[in-house]
Amino acid sequence: MAVFSLPVAYRDKAPLLAALIISSIMSIGIYVGRVAYSGHWAFFFLSWNLFLAWIPMCSALALWYLEQQKRGSNVIYLALFCCWLLFFPNSPYLVTDLLHLTKRPYVPLWYDMMLIFSYAWNGLLLGFISLWIVQAFVQTRFGKVASWLVVSFSLAASGFGIYLGRFLRWNSWDLFVDPRGLAVVILDRVANPLAYRQTIAVTLLFSGFLTVAYITITLLASVRWAPIDKSESISR
Repeated sequence: MAVFSLPVAYRDKAPLLAALIISSIMSIGIYVGRVAYSGHWAFFFLSWNLFLAWIPMCSALALWYLEQQKRGSNVIYLALFCCWLLFFPNSPYLVTDLLHLTKRPYVPLWYDMMLIFSYAWNGLLLGFISLWIVQAFVQTRFGKVASWLVVSFSLAASGFGIYLGRFLRWNSWDLFVDPRGLAVVILDRVANPLAYRQTIAVTLLFSGFLTVAYITITLLASVRWAPIDKSESISR
């Protein structure tokens, strides 16, 4: 009997993808448990926001897959990249849902804390891993400097996108539903930054936090903590 085996290019990535799926399912399971216990559908928006956070992840995976298979064209690559960039702020946006943490009479506070934190954690993971994939794609095609420029721009845009979503209640799909209204808001704040101090503060704080966190995770992934083989080092 033939044993199913993944190609080498996918073998080391399958466990990570499986962990992301399991982690998201666990968050939804915590929410379902909350609904069953309390009989209230509060916090349903967390699952919706998590779904939106998976869109940039799926876009990045599609970008990587097509590049591996050499099946994509520049037009398809650009479309996937734009889709990823448009929905990317939805991933770290889940962190702002911590604002909804407050004591409620029908559910223990610690349970809601675990619920919201699990969704925020998944949002950050999905965002950073999708950015990691996109950065690798850009680096392969345009070099390391270009890849970090994309990272810097994406995280800065994400900080601004979080502001637009949390405080002005704009959504990613408003680019298609009300592009003129969204453009007016963005251009007004870009042209008059000093008139909107909250915009500057939120954008800088979130983009700064995301940048430091992403660099930390990138460095963590590159560091090996396995014991050093002294005999091997001596022979060298």
